[in-house]
Amino acid sequence: MRDGRWRTVGRALGRVIAVWAVSTATMLALAGILPDFKLQSDDGDSATRIAITAALGAGAFGLLSALVWPLLVRALLLVPALVLGLLNFFLNGSLLLLALRLIPDGRGDANAETAVVVAAVMSAVASATGGALAVRDDDAYRRRLYRLADRRRRRDQDARRPSGPGTVFVQLDGVGHDVLTDAVAKGLMPTVARWLGADGHEATHRLTPWRTDWSSQTGASQLGILHGSTYDVPAFRWYEKDTGEVMVSNRPASAVELQRRAIARTGDAGLLAVDGASRGNLFSGGAEQLALVLSMAARRGRENRSRAGYFAYFSDPANAVRTALSFVAEVGREIGESTRARIRRRRPRVSRGGLYPFIRAFATVVERDVVVAAVIGDMLAGRAAVYADLVAYDEVAHHSGPASGDAEKVLRRLDRSLALLAKVAEHAPRPYRIVLLSDHGQSPGETFRARYGLTLADLVRAGCGLPVPRRARRTHSGAEARAAVRAALRRPVEEGTGEHRPRRRAEPIVLASGNLGLVSFPDVPRRMTREEIDDRHPALLPTLANHPGIGFLLVRSEERGPLVLGARGAEVYLDELGPDADPDALGPLADFGPGAADAVRRTDTFPHTADIMVNSAYEPLDGEVLAFEEQIGSHGGLGGAQSRPFLLSPLALSPPIDDGSGGGGHGGELVGAEAVHRVLRRWLGEDLGARVPVDAVRDVPADAPAGTSVGVARAVDDCLPEGDGSQAFPVADPLVQDKSQ
Repeated sequence: MRDGRWRTVGRALGRVIAVWAVSTATMLALAGILPDFKLQSDDGDSATRIAITAALGAGAFGLLSALVWPLLVRALLLVPALVLGLLNFFLNGSLLLLALRLIPDGRGDANAETAVVVAAVMSAVASATGGALAVRDDDAYRRRLYRLADRRRRRDQDARRPSGPGTVFVQLDGVGHDVLTDAVAKGLMPTVARWLGADGHEATHRLTPWRTDWSSQTGASQLGILHGSTYDVPAFRWYEKDTGEVMVSNRPASAVELQRRAIARTGDAGLLAVDGASRGNLFSGGAEQLALVLSMAARRGRENRSRAGYFAYFSDPANAVRTALSFVAEVGREIGESTRARIRRRRPRVSRGGLYPFIRAFATVVERDVVVAAVIGDMLAGRAAVYADLVAYDEVAHHSGPASGDAEKVLRRLDRSLALLAKVAEHAPRPYRIVLLSDHGQSPGETFRARYGLTLADLVRAGCGLPVPRRARRTHSGAEARAAVRAALRRPVEEGTGEHRPRRRAEPIVLASGNLGLVSFPDVPRRMTREEIDDRHPALLPTLANHPGIGFLLVRSEERGPLVLGARGAEVYLDELGPDADPDALGPLADFGPGAADAVRRTDTFPHTADIMVNSAYEPLDGEVLAFEEQIGSHGGLGGAQSRPFLLSPLALSPPIDDGSGGGGHGGELVGAEAVHRVLRRWLGEDLGARVPVDAVRDVPADAPAGTSVGVARAVDDCLPEGDGSQAFPVADPLVQDKSQ
């Protein structure tokens, strides 16, 4: 035992010396290359003296990075996360300048710009050297993981963790079922392929598709998965007449309110309420351990800011430099790819300039690295349930296309992250089951504006007889809409200043969520009926329903309930459809696949459904839709792959679709995010036994509804932005880094 410890100490000391030697050599090389970086006195020194100076400088820089860097990063938590990665370069340069000042007799010197370059190169070289040495020594690698896990358990105040398996849920945002299977077939995701039993491996997982609600987007799906309710989430963004506010799913204030409503409706704190961790999500799922959770970003107190989770990762200077370099490389990759797309005149194509290269780099590099590091920390801490969202594919597919080469490269890198998590699971203090899932897919297609020359808002305004931009008036669609207005009003609508102009308060609010559009009339305090809309704007519904870029409309008939309108006068009264309605009876819904009528009928029951819900046209042969936003890969409505995500689960867990004891299947199919929530909750019950509230500290408020549990009361309280800041974002150690980027 003692000999083994000495061998471990010897290996560790050897790695430190090796890294120090490589850093010294790097510093010497840079001193010879860069004219503004010197390691000798003004009178000159011998080669030996210069080598000693380099060794002292490298050692001082390494010590300062280890001791001072974490303090600097913690002090900069208030800096926006997008800026923090770039700021790493300048912080490293400052530490190098300080290290050079510590060399005796002033033999080290560099200007500020050179110091930034030298520090970045030295940190990258040191990280690569140390990582290579550690990975090559498998025994040392495993012992390091065990030591880190033991250290985390000793620090954890809750030492009474169950001994059963834990579960890690990894959401690959926007990756549809067909995209996953194609990626496996192309060899882009070997880890997933191995789980599914490809290339002679024994299968460990099963792949199950599921079907989203009409609102096929992260806000609705993740709220349903984590909190068990998608009720009253009609789209990614929508207008609420009772408050006069536009709700946007990825806006912190809206996410807070959506989570509060879901908890109040279900009476349950969420999927992760028992020893759970939520990483990189829109919602907390009731977890105590939170990092980068949008619904908590609005809470007061520095410790509760969503960016606080970045401290753990960026406290390691090697991580910071590696991610910063990858960030810059990703920005360059995006600029190069978008330039090639313009030169080659690829179609469809959307604008990818402005800040988008930086937004893409943040999603594909910074967010991925930080979230994966946080999950690794959770696994080594032995947490029972972890849910993490990796958004890289969704961001790239929106602008490059779901099947583009850019998107495939992202899938390859995501698979490496999965391989890393699987490796860490082998060394965690408890067995872990990794469940892979997605919240929606993406459907390809050009934008509505690119095909017809006008936006949905332009078309709605034209149908209402309101002024529209000159570019829209010149299009064929705009001219048809104006002709319909003239016919409906029985009078000409003149150009320019003579155009019919209703009062400003009557102008509609038009919002887009992928290929789903929403039209609301804010001066009417309730949802308008079809009859009221026809009375006010007689040309609007025919203009929309007969447009070739629109698949169908949902309005509400005053006498016959939810009504779907299509081209050439098609009308489908949803409440009059039987469970096995003939395809001909479905009218324009027939092309949108099974369950479309049920999904639309359910959305009609939401209190905040828009006056007119507009779904774009869909081409079943090629799976294309027309996005009302500037996206060539979109989701949010019905049509194609966007409504068909996946669930990849270990064979050790029960099948997702069971015999009716809690799975939520419909005729052998998993339908809706709420059904997925029930499946995941069942699996956690199989691992952890009965799920009981873990919060017994705070009493239920006196004004809470009867029957409200302590855990639910606290979860609702945690959603409020006026919280007292008592629930801090935890710090998850960046224990292992994916070096494959």
